[in-house]
Amino acid sequence: MTAAGAAGPQLQTVFDGLCALTQQLVGAKLFTIMTSDRAQRVNARVYSNMPEAYPVSGTKPANETDWSRQVIGEKKTFVANDIEGIKAVFDDWELIRSLGCESVMNVPILIDGEVAGTINCLNAAGHYTPERVEAAEALKLPGLVCLLLHERMKTRGA
Repeated sequence: MTAAGAAGPQLQTVFDGLCALTQQLVGAKLFTIMTSDRAQRVNARVYSNMPEAYPVSGTKPANETDWSRQVIGEKKTFVANDIEGIKAVFDDWELIRSLGCESVMNVPILIDGEVAGTINCLNAAGHYTPERVEAAEALKLPGLVCLLLHERMKTRGA
């Protein structure tokens, strides 16, 4: 992350660095970064390590669900370690399973006390142990840097 940031405002490089750090700390077959715009009530995928299956494009409505209450409202990490837990909150559970993923961890990233986005990690069933969830706390600061850089690039029209 430090080397990526030193290279200048290259958003893709910084996101790639966060993906690599996440792989090292907690592991993720599928890794995405989403932004959350509470005022507009929309979410947007801004990074994906599997762009064929989960492309970076457009926005989708932010729905009120148990997931959003926990992650957005309570600002707590969400974990489901089996496909049933994923199925309960994500409509695209079949695609998720087809990619070899049956566990998920969504880590909220806060800016000024509000959830600005999430780091989303998916892997094999049972992967996100309490130890990995605890280790994911170390992703919050680099995630914050990534989202702030994303916001800066967006306001500059880059």
